[in-house]
Order: sequence, then structure tokens, then C-alpha cells
Amino acid sequence: MKGLQMLWADAKKARRIKTNMWKHNIKFHQLSYREMEHLRQFRRDVTKCLFLGIISIPPFANYLVFLLMYLFPRQLLIRHFWTPKQQIDFLDIYHALRKQSHPEILCCLERVIPLISDAGLRWHMAELCTKIQHGTHPAVHDILALRNCFSNYPLGMNQLHALQMKALSRAMLLTPYLPPLLLRHRLKTHTTVIHHLDKALAKLGIGQLTAQEVKSACYLRGLNSTHVAEDRCRTWLGEWLQISCSLKEAELSLLLHNVVLLSTNYIGTRR
Repeated sequence: MKGLQMLWADAKKARRIKTNMWKHNIKFHQLSYREMEHLRQFRRDVTKCLFLGIISIPPFANYLVFLLMYLFPRQLLIRHFWTPKQQIDFLDIYHALRKQSHPEILCCLERVIPLISDAGLRWHMAELCTKIQHGTHPAVHDILALRNCFSNYPLGMNQLHALQMKALSRAMLLTPYLPPLLLRHRLKTHTTVIHHLDKALAKLGIGQLTAQEVKSACYLRGLNSTHVAEDRCRTWLGEWLQISCSLKEAELSLLLHNVVLLSTNYIGTRR
């Protein structure tokens, strides 16, 4: 019942935001940070609920659905219906799943080094990959130095090949089981939403967020914040915003890869 009440409250808030957008002709990227984040999360929750609704359609299937929800709460239930312990445990499981794709993404970056035309950028890319593989957390300027590599060939959003997009989808907790065209579109859309959120958050200020909001923002961007102290989360989020707010739309492939580059070796994260 508590979960249903929380879901209903979220639905009413999402409706108020959408009504206000319609009345005042406001676009998604023009919303405040908290409004934008609420809509993003609510859309994900509704998508999961729709799946449950579809499999409940056949006669008497609802009895089976209740059993499946009991047996597989992580896969079938949304966060409103998880216990506090389940929330921590499930976030750990999801992070372990996305972290499995990190070595593959780094290997993809190493493989494209010979394809980078600028010798200086080739050296920077090789140096960055080596640092991360040896357990060093990269500095913001180390990552931003490579922004030109991610705006066009070989690492621009439109130049990523299917295996790269599948690995990046897993790192973003998106399904990799889609055709390449849909994978690229979904990655673009997801990264653009995060970029809009980052701009709104920079305008609001990290200091205005509660501890839970900070941890949720870090988790969305690739950091397993459930086991990182709040002050370290705020520091990491500040580094992320420095990178994100420096990027143009054509360079968003770097923001996508930043989920791996900036989170893999951050102090305090679980191995």
C-alpha cells in the first residue's frame, strides 16, 4: 500500500508538470532540474509497469504475475515496492552488471587509437586508457583533452559500431538487444537527456541537492554511490558537471563514454 501511495503521488506530480508544460509551451530541457529528473524517472517506472500490465492481460494470468513479482522483485517491481535493504542490494546488482561492460568499452577505445589522425590525440588516448587500466582516476582535463576524438570519426556518436553500442548500452543499464539503428537512437536520446539534466543541475547548484538526490544523480551517471560518502559523491558529481557543461551536442559521445572513464577507479567505490 505504501508503494502504491508513493507511485500515485509521483503520477500526480508528473501530471502537474506535464500540464504546466502544455499551458506555458515549455520544452523538456527548459524545466527545472527536479522537474526534469522526476519526469525522466517516472517514464522509466511507467515503462516497467506497462510490461507487467501486458503480461497480465490473458485470463487468470494475474495470479501468475503476483507469483512472479514475489519471486523476481528486482526484475518486475519498480523502486516504490522495494524494501530499503532491497534497494541497496538491487543497486549493487545493477552496478555489477553494468561494470561488466567496462573492460570491453576500454578495449574498444584502445582499438581505435590507430584510427585517430592527430598524433597528440593518439598519445592522450593511449595514456588515458593506460591510467584507467592501472587503477588511476583520471583528471577532468585528461578527459576533456580528447573531446575532438568524440565529435567525429572514429568515436563520434554516428560512427560507433554495433558492438560498442551494445557495451555502452549495458553500461547505461539500457537493453542491448535492439537493432543498431535503434541502439544508436536510444543512446543519443538517453545521453541528451542527461546533458540537459547536467545543465539544469549546474544552474541549480550541487549544494542545493539533498544527500539522496546527490547519490541518485551519481548512480544515474555511472558511480555506485550507495557505498560512497556524501562529500565524495558531491566532489565526483562536480567533476562530471565540469566535463558535461563543457561539451557541445556534437561531442556527447564523450559524455556517454564518461560513464566508464570517470567512474571506474573513483576512490571509495566497490571493486
